[in-house]
Amino acid sequence: MLTSTYTLVALSVEQTTVRSALQSLVHALHALPDEDGVLAPGQAARLCAELRQVVDDCHWRKLDKFLVPALRRNTEAADGLLHDLEQFSRAAADALAAAEACVDAGLRGVDRDSFQEAIERCADALRCRLEREEHELFPLARSLVRGEAWFAIANQMLAHDAVARERRGAGRRGCVEPIEPRRGRFEPHGHGQGHDPAGAEFGRRYATLSLLH
Repeated sequence: MLTSTYTLVALSVEQTTVRSALQSLVHALHALPDEDGVLAPGQAARLCAELRQVVDDCHWRKLDKFLVPALRRNTEAADGLLHDLEQFSRAAADALAAAEACVDAGLRGVDRDSFQEAIERCADALRCRLEREEHELFPLARSLVRGEAWFAIANQMLAHDAVARERRGAGRRGCVEPIEPRRGRFEPHGHGQGHDPAGAEFGRRYATLSLLH
């Protein structure tokens, strides 16, 4: 029970990171100056790049890399919910693509209404996914995933953080190897190794994990 609790707390840290980034991005969107409903292309492009980073961070969370595969292996009871979560990710990806299309089409100025609608649609889809995860996926995982599976998930997460810290240290010493290899633009299907926005926090929370098992 303690292992599952600490694992879910660590996953919640990642959610807080994504939610905070979304809130900051939407505030920045509303603060963008415009002239007659048109945004400067450079400003819109920078905001799109920030949103792309948030979408990538959400996609490469430990939840998708470790908890979701464990659920799929242990039960089919979560299949419907996992499908719904995937649909939210697809909706976010489609909205992001629409925002990027607005930028590409606005060489002399980006239509604010269309651009803002796409950005907010993307943010809303990600928020809906986070809410469903917190209120449905986490409770379902707590009831369906068994103790040994939780310990295996936690060990995977610890090992992932250890590798990430080692690579960050190597980078500071002049190594050009990236912390996590990017796999191009976000696609809703398929999960693998990727960006880790909450690894350090997770490592601190799991310092005594082996004592709890």
